[in-house]
Amino acid sequence: MPAPIDALILQFLAWVDSETPTHAQVLDAWQSSCPRLSVWEDVQIAGLVAFDGTRARHVVLTEAGRVRLEADVTVSAA
Repeated sequence: MPAPIDALILQFLAWVDSETPTHAQVLDAWQSSCPRLSVWEDVQIAGLVAFDGTRARHVVLTEAGRVRLEADVTVSAA
């Protein structure tokens, strides 16, 4: 079973993958002032997400983010 923060990171990555939210939507839904729940900051530092380069600044998975998400799906299916 993943650690709580890992579970939140995987939930965040799955959400980004399915919704392609804007930066504003991400901040509204995931920004936290609590150091223990720094999911948005953690995925940025780890290079798991990036901005798509459009004016709307959609957040998308990077290759590393996709690998991390797919690795969890593979482990969960086993």
